[in-house]
Amino acid sequence: MAPVHRSFACLVAALLWCLAIPVTTADDGDHDRARLAFEAGEIMPLRTIIDSVESAYSGQIVEVELDRDDGLWIYEIELLRSSGALVKIKLDATEGTLLGIKGRDIERTTQPERIH
Repeated sequence: MAPVHRSFACLVAALLWCLAIPVTTADDGDHDRARLAFEAGEIMPLRTIIDSVESAYSGQIVEVELDRDDGLWIYEIELLRSSGALVKIKLDATEGTLLGIKGRDIERTTQPERIH
């Protein structure tokens, strides 16, 4: 086999090997925990939170996490602004109250007291 063909064959084999490795995504336990919290009325629906954030802030949501910290459910949302700035928003997942926001270029489109 010619050196170019051998290199190409090795590259294809490496890519196929990488595709065969299972991709790790969010733990099924996390999904079940979030579903149970929603069904118990402990958290607001994620769709409601996303709609509110998208109406309050311009940009694209690139990550959402649901965490429990000292008994408080918290949605942590990362928003990518058109300027390239990353904004991190923390919301009380039960009430939708803004707990904190960090980043550059943080102006709101609207001025809600509570996200709901």
